[in-house]
Amino acid sequence: MKSIIVLKHLWLIGTVFVVLTTSAFGAEQPEVKPKKEIPQLSEIQFPSRSVRELVQSPTPNTSPANAVIEVTEVKANPSDKGVEVILQTAKDQQLQLVNRSAGNSFIVDVPNAQLRLPSGDAFTFRSEKPIAGVTEITVTNFDANTIRVTVTGEIALPQVELYDSPDEGLIFSVASAASSTPPQQPPQTPPTSETQTEKPSSEGDEPIELVVTGEQDGYRVQNATTATRTDTPLRDIPQSIQVIPRQVLEDRNVRSLTEAVETVSGVTSADTVFNAPGGSYTIRGFEQAGNFRNGYRDVGSYGLTPTASIERVEVLKGPASVLFGAVEPGGIINVITKQPLSEPYYNLEFQAGNRDLYESSIDFSGPLNDDKTLLYRLNASYESSNGFQDFVTSHLTTIAPSITWKLGDRTDLNLYYESTKFNGIPESFATAFSDNTFKLPRSRYLSYPLDGQHYTSQKYGYTLNHKFSDNWQLRNNFSITAFNAIEEYTVPTNLVDDRFLEQFAARRNYMVDNYFGQIDLVGKFNTGSIPHQLVLGFDVNRNVIIYNPTSLSVPALDVFNPNYNIPITTLETSTSYRTVQSYGFYLQDQISFQDNLKLLIGGRFDWISQKSAIDQPEQNDNAFSPRIGLVYQPSKSVSLYASYSQSFNPNSGLNGDGSQFEPTKGTQYEAGIKADFLENRLSTTLAVYQITKTKITTDDPNNDDPNYLVQIGEVRSQGIELDITGEILPGWKAIASYAHTNAEVTEDNLISVGNRLEDVPKNQASLWTTYELQNGDFKGLGLGLGLFYVGARAVDLDNSFEIPDYLRTDAAIYYRRDALKAAINIRNLFDTEYFVDSNGTRARVKTGAPFTIIGSISWEF
Repeated sequence: MKSIIVLKHLWLIGTVFVVLTTSAFGAEQPEVKPKKEIPQLSEIQFPSRSVRELVQSPTPNTSPANAVIEVTEVKANPSDKGVEVILQTAKDQQLQLVNRSAGNSFIVDVPNAQLRLPSGDAFTFRSEKPIAGVTEITVTNFDANTIRVTVTGEIALPQVELYDSPDEGLIFSVASAASSTPPQQPPQTPPTSETQTEKPSSEGDEPIELVVTGEQDGYRVQNATTATRTDTPLRDIPQSIQVIPRQVLEDRNVRSLTEAVETVSGVTSADTVFNAPGGSYTIRGFEQAGNFRNGYRDVGSYGLTPTASIERVEVLKGPASVLFGAVEPGGIINVITKQPLSEPYYNLEFQAGNRDLYESSIDFSGPLNDDKTLLYRLNASYESSNGFQDFVTSHLTTIAPSITWKLGDRTDLNLYYESTKFNGIPESFATAFSDNTFKLPRSRYLSYPLDGQHYTSQKYGYTLNHKFSDNWQLRNNFSITAFNAIEEYTVPTNLVDDRFLEQFAARRNYMVDNYFGQIDLVGKFNTGSIPHQLVLGFDVNRNVIIYNPTSLSVPALDVFNPNYNIPITTLETSTSYRTVQSYGFYLQDQISFQDNLKLLIGGRFDWISQKSAIDQPEQNDNAFSPRIGLVYQPSKSVSLYASYSQSFNPNSGLNGDGSQFEPTKGTQYEAGIKADFLENRLSTTLAVYQITKTKITTDDPNNDDPNYLVQIGEVRSQGIELDITGEILPGWKAIASYAHTNAEVTEDNLISVGNRLEDVPKNQASLWTTYELQNGDFKGLGLGLGLFYVGARAVDLDNSFEIPDYLRTDAAIYYRRDALKAAINIRNLFDTEYFVDSNGTRARVKTGAPFTIIGSISWEF
């Protein structure tokens, strides 16, 4: 009955959208078909105007004063004079210009404009030595509202003319200016974008280099959507948010989401869930089970998240309930998936490594029709490997197709599907002996290798966006996730006499169905001279979990002389379920009092009902979650911010008097500074914070029955975090972090005040850096080095034992030339023995993998 109700709500959301777009806002917009080809400069009829004339008489801007014009494509075409570079915008959108020269470089700043692919991602255009006398042409997003075009001459200022075409956009005509005297020093050439298509420089009739499409530019990402549900520059967000772009994922060759977030300060693994590509994470001292996918809730820690379909990962630190509902106060991890592209793209990859690792994958995308109104993307991969422990195996299959349909100039529909299957016998755990040491080899399997895990995940849904105007749009999302697990396993529980490891054994079916629907209105408007960006939305989420566990009985395992051939006794079978249904209404406003003073304010009200057993009454809760933050920017490269935010998460169970427990509450105060260095190539975030989580259930001191609890517990986390990412010098990229976290119990009836929270290191640091040769015969050859330090962590809240700290070293060597990329990635170069997390007990400490080497080769065309 509940499922029918929620589906009715979701159907109503879609119906409301259709009515609004077809009735309230007039007839359907006429379809404007994009041109298949951009004409040559000689084919366009316009008056000859020099750069000086164009700058003195700026082209009219037909867009609203506060609207940022999107340049969706940059193209380079050969011409009689040299080369034409075209900044393509929508029809009737024209750009204003401010130009200057510096040395041999002609520089044009285009205000109120951004480079944006149709998918919404930023990109960079770069062409090295396109014609004689010109060493480089670059088009980049200089800041959140400015495009910078730089044309660099070999020994003199290049000849550049600019023209404005009403059909194509802004055109730069760069004339060939071959020097009679070659330069004494070869010019330093900045690195090209990871996603460009490169051809050798040439003269005469040979083709010049054409750079057309790109996705996120290198290591430094300027915008993110997770913090505000709008594409907002990171420097304008009064909260710490870190983005791991696709290039970092590829350079490190990460194989799970757990590995992907290792470069983010204050984030560590909390549970890897039997080696499946999911899990939970400790963020700023608090465990967040499960992740978010494109801004909506996934199915929890068991949700499969294959890396093959990930475009980037955004980590929002601190309470996020204002937009995402019930979450822990430490933060959330939001996975942004790959989207269809408007230009053909094909990538084939094969990988092989030690322990019989093999993986093959494809990534295809492009238009399905000549008008490019129907786009597709297909990601598929298969992976097979053995573990470093006896018996361990892993098989993962992913198929993820998606289609974007441009229903008109202002309406886009995206349909997606993702199927993931995981089968294998998971790695077991290490167990600490009574002297707090680990005596056994890493390869020792300390559980019984039963049938293992069989997981399947089906995800499908749509996003529908309609723009009423350049300033207002309506968005509608709907998703369904169906997860099923069949498991037969044992896990250690207690080590007896430092020899016999008792086991918990079970066979179970575990099913999760998650339904999510959302509709929101996003708009820009002014009150007087003050711009606003408003988000007004409503969402509904229904999560159904069904367990069918069967308890098994197995003997204790002799850890020094294990016998895995044992009898299994079936004990009993039971069925349990849990349903959670939530409704949320949220409102957010981003206000720009001045160009350098911005306010973010928002609030959300949630209604949540949950039921954990048939014989228990339904529990109903509601909560209000506010957020307010202020950003002051003394210069274009520095942002100072401060914020206050709250979160909530429902409790389950009853007080001794029969009343329901209230939701836990998280409160954070945060302040920080965000700064860009090295001509905006390097970005840093320094944040200090304090989070207090209250209304935690703890034992009732006035009742001996352990089932009676009281809601007076409190914990606090406070710390400082530093994140650095970007390009230090041409070809030298880095992403680094440091976190000092003091997470402790501040009030409890059973746990001593001052005890550290489990699995939270006080100190954590990481560095991943690469250098790629930019010139010469070995251009495209690169090296990578990674250092990952995690401090000692408490195993449990009693602080009875600590997992030791560790420093792991990773390395990589790769070669990129044209469409070919080959790489060798090494994880744990020096074969360090280390431990990842404890699962809250000394009997189940997760062991880090030993030396791992993987070779990969890919072809992109």
